[in-house]
Amino acid sequence: MQRSHIRAPGAHAALVALAAFASLACVSPNARAADSATKGRVETIKVHGRSLDGNLSGEPADREVSIYLPPSYDRERSRRYPVVILLHGYSLTNKYWVGTGGQGFASIDVPSAMDRDIAGNKSREMILVMPDGNSKYDGSMYSSSVTSGDWESFIADDLVGYVDGHYRTLPGRASRGLGGHSMGGYGAIRIGMKRPDVFSSLYILSACCLMNDPAAFARRPAPPPPPANADSASAPRPRGFANVVNAEAAAWSPNPSNPPTYFDLPGAEGVDAALVAQKWAANSPLVMLDQYVANLKRYSGIGMDVGLQDGLSTSNEQLAKRLQAYGIAASFETYEGDHVNKIAERVELHVLPYFSQHLSFAAKH
Repeated sequence: MQRSHIRAPGAHAALVALAAFASLACVSPNARAADSATKGRVETIKVHGRSLDGNLSGEPADREVSIYLPPSYDRERSRRYPVVILLHGYSLTNKYWVGTGGQGFASIDVPSAMDRDIAGNKSREMILVMPDGNSKYDGSMYSSSVTSGDWESFIADDLVGYVDGHYRTLPGRASRGLGGHSMGGYGAIRIGMKRPDVFSSLYILSACCLMNDPAAFARRPAPPPPPANADSASAPRPRGFANVVNAEAAAWSPNPSNPPTYFDLPGAEGVDAALVAQKWAANSPLVMLDQYVANLKRYSGIGMDVGLQDGLSTSNEQLAKRLQAYGIAASFETYEGDHVNKIAERVELHVLPYFSQHLSFAAKH
């Protein structure tokens, strides 16, 4: 007599699910290990900037910073790494570099780009440091001002000191690079001119503000008033560039005798227009460059690029030619693109490999 085999409803599905779970339990630790072997990780920290303490704008001295640690960082406990600091553009924050917080622009996933470069042997492993340089006026300009704060020293001293003290870096200038886009490109060349004792390589993407003319703002409609009694963490921030004149005035024409903003706005009643114009020009890299030729010649490399459809292409080309005329090791490239639409590609294919080629990976220099 033939016996029939009857299974309870759903028994087959349960067995399949159980087998799949068992298989996953066996494979997933190896899969996770393989994933961690090829991908870095990002930490978000706060760094106190002594150089920002007491600024008249009330900007927080504790700044958020995104830190990318390369794939081998957690495995090779005695290994040390070069460091690249990346400065974001106007109206953005550190989150722009890690795939979030584009604020009207497409964010850039630099950690994933670094992982791909390492996996493809286009770049060696480096620590990437991405600080928040925003402000109540949507941008710090990475300048030095009693009003907005001494951002030059925050980047070159406070931030560098913190990272060297808390991560396994190669703590010498030969293993440290500085780069940035737009306002961040301006910050890179501005700080780089003054601090070759800290950095040895620079990369400048589509730098803004290379020649500053406050008269151009004086001819425009007045910007919105700054937020009253607000800091950069809580103030409603209009995105875009309507507020940029306030940010630049706070950075370049500070006036501690002019509350509540503590800066002189171009075109404002009672403001010495000629003096403001001189102050803004003095903060223009095309004007500053002649004073810092010896410093810039200390760099192992200065990379620059800009899109041909970028309104800043002329001034960036002018800066590159001035650097090269002085015999400074500066490379300059143009490409088909505007101010933002190719930045992710440029970072992955050019910026990160450039630093990998120009920074020292030796433990002693």
